[in-house]
Amino acid sequence: MKKTFTVIASIMLLFVGTTVFAQQDPQFTMNMFNRLYANAGYAGSNNGICASALHRQQWVGFDGRPITTVVNVDATVKALHGGLGLSILSDKLGAQYSGGVKLSYAFRWALGPGTLGIGVEGGVLFNTLDGSQLDPIQENDPNIVNAKSSGVAPDLGFGLYYHTDKLYAGISANHLIAPTIKFEEGSTLSEYTVARHYYAMAGYTWDINPTWGLNPSVFLKTDAASTQFDINLRALWKNMVWAGVSYRIDDAVGIMAGVQIKGFKVGYSYDVTTNGLNSYSTGSHEIMLGYCHKLSSPIANQQYRNVRFL
Repeated sequence: MKKTFTVIASIMLLFVGTTVFAQQDPQFTMNMFNRLYANAGYAGSNNGICASALHRQQWVGFDGRPITTVVNVDATVKALHGGLGLSILSDKLGAQYSGGVKLSYAFRWALGPGTLGIGVEGGVLFNTLDGSQLDPIQENDPNIVNAKSSGVAPDLGFGLYYHTDKLYAGISANHLIAPTIKFEEGSTLSEYTVARHYYAMAGYTWDINPTWGLNPSVFLKTDAASTQFDINLRALWKNMVWAGVSYRIDDAVGIMAGVQIKGFKVGYSYDVTTNGLNSYSTGSHEIMLGYCHKLSSPIANQQYRNVRFL
């Protein structure tokens, strides 16, 4: 089938040869809820214990389509003058399965009207290719692995994240050491190098009136070979219900909606592909779940008496 062949061909191109460079970090339409994974400086920025999960089914209609899940947990730790974070990623694309686990720490520094997070992260990446799921045009091709082969590698990242009550902005670099995943001995593949990724993000909350607000944001990801740039706009009603649109340049247009009540968040997005894949895909679906428990309430205003002013 043409759909199956297209995905398999992509995987074959990705893995042919002894050393491969490619952009591996997956994309999310609701990237504003995935800031920890992209930027270690985000850890602990919510003055609480927060957890979120995003699940994406991309290019529905393709056999072997990308299926991605990411889970983020972070907490403010006052004893460390910052926050700690944990991110777990699972990404399935045809016969390829990749992912990683990383821990992050951000030192939080009061700067002007907001706070600057200076973050570092470390973890491991893994990649597995199950050759038994491939159906190459040429049988016994020496460049195509015919069994399951896996490898792991260390990973490092760095990020700066600044935020106030109304805005946020951040820059970061992931896979700083361009880690090389070396596959098991006996594999027809020798190693797989993960490209260094650079991120930039920014967003602002504009209160139109006590009931309505607008939240524009942008998200940039690049590995210097290819670039993803998202422009998002969400409308918020009473800070509980939101809906919006997203445009990923030269790739997709998305709609999204969600609710957030008493620390709980749930969201959904749907992408319509705008490139050549739209003839074969019915779009991409994404769901988000989250919860945030504030560790402390704002300090209440207190009144004091002075003998000079009774």
